[in-house]
Amino acid sequence: MPDINALDPIARHEPRTPIAALLRSWDERVFRSLAARRWPGAGPVLPRLSRGADHGLLWFGAAVGIAALGRGARSRRAALRGVASLGLASAAVNTVGKRAVRRTRPLLDAVPVIRRLKRQPFTTSFPSGHAASAAAFATGVALESKGWGAAVAPLAAGVALSRVYAGVHYPSDVLAGAALGVGAAFAVRGIVPTRAQLPPPGRPHAEAPALPGGRGLVVVVNRASGSSGTTAPLRDALPFAEVVECAPDEVDAELEKAAGRCRALGVLGGDGTVNRAARTAARHGLPLAVFPGGTLNHFAYDLGTETVQDTCRAVAAGDAVRVDLGRFTPGPDGSAEGCFLNTFSLGVYPELVRVRERWEPRIGGWPAGVLAALTVLREGRPLEAEFEGRRRSLWLLFAGNSLYDRMGPTPGHRRDLADGLLDVRVVHGGRAPGPRLLAAALAGPLSRSPVHTAQRRTRLRITGIAPGTPLAFDGEVAEAPRELILDKAPEALTVYRPQALL
Repeated sequence: MPDINALDPIARHEPRTPIAALLRSWDERVFRSLAARRWPGAGPVLPRLSRGADHGLLWFGAAVGIAALGRGARSRRAALRGVASLGLASAAVNTVGKRAVRRTRPLLDAVPVIRRLKRQPFTTSFPSGHAASAAAFATGVALESKGWGAAVAPLAAGVALSRVYAGVHYPSDVLAGAALGVGAAFAVRGIVPTRAQLPPPGRPHAEAPALPGGRGLVVVVNRASGSSGTTAPLRDALPFAEVVECAPDEVDAELEKAAGRCRALGVLGGDGTVNRAARTAARHGLPLAVFPGGTLNHFAYDLGTETVQDTCRAVAAGDAVRVDLGRFTPGPDGSAEGCFLNTFSLGVYPELVRVRERWEPRIGGWPAGVLAALTVLREGRPLEAEFEGRRRSLWLLFAGNSLYDRMGPTPGHRRDLADGLLDVRVVHGGRAPGPRLLAAALAGPLSRSPVHTAQRRTRLRITGIAPGTPLAFDGEVAEAPRELILDKAPEALTVYRPQALL
């Protein structure tokens, strides 16, 4: 009887070397052995799992679930890294892998009918795209979050196994696909390092009291900062800490009361709440314990405290660093001075914050942010102001407290919160604000072009600001005065941070 594969034009592309023939023989023996084996309980699961992974749908759904259930930046990064790794693996398999080795699918005569897929794939067999996608997603997630990686690993193994179980791949197809997927995840990590790979931020170590069990610590919690459910681990880890929960309009008063009776001031909330606590702590000379509990937590994440447990460890051990405070004079609402831990801005961004806050209670944070960006870019007007001795039209003036990394498609990150510098970026006025803002973001922190200017400064004076112009600082919005001075208070604030991260 003639070799069926010899009659197949695709099969003739397969290598006929002795090593290739030996591997093919091993593959067929293992495949037939697995096909003849009984798999109790696999029948209702594996074929459905295999179909669910078609076109990456299973993994896209898993990414959404990780981002939604994780409720933290690490989970969102893990989901994004998993999808990016999957995308690279899929592209490599479909553009190079399957064309380089044009291998036919296994014959289904040895596979029980109940195991077979209703719709058989028509592409070549080597390597397995499903196994590559599964391994890439699981590895990408694990590189960012070991916990979520362990959760999705059995699912990925099930998808890879299902391809042999259903008879659509040889074992070597699956092994090669899985290896390619793991390689794709590490390639993505080489392009975009994980948080753990980033060099330790350079910040001066500071003396702060060790408070075992939280004795002497008062933590003010803003109930409206998205912090529901996060006080329980705080109370468990620091049982002697005093925790004060209050409404947003009571935060300033409670912080001031707490400062008079504590050895260290704690705050649980978003960046706006942390900003208020930083002002109070700096004014009273108290160390600050920042517990991430808001929607974005930019300052906490750049500091290196991604979880409540990170801060609890630092407080108990007395580990702390000094960080800079950005300042703008005069301050909001007639005060002598305002401060910012993250960013200060004039132009379209403050209006974007206003629109986002108006819609966020109705449709949620991220949809509100997208809607606000579209609204502002369509209806916004350039700001007229004078700085560096010249009258200018601009869409945005941004000042960061310390230097930010490239602010392109991924969020900016600061490696040093005590560098004594302001990261000043200006998007010049003109047509098409959307492309201008995107070009400025992609240009990086140090550039000058007709669209964008970026500089490192220690002080900046802005005059001639039109009445009613909004300003934004750490997510809060206020009305800008006609004249502003931005500068820094170097190492003005002591903040708890775990020793392992120093």
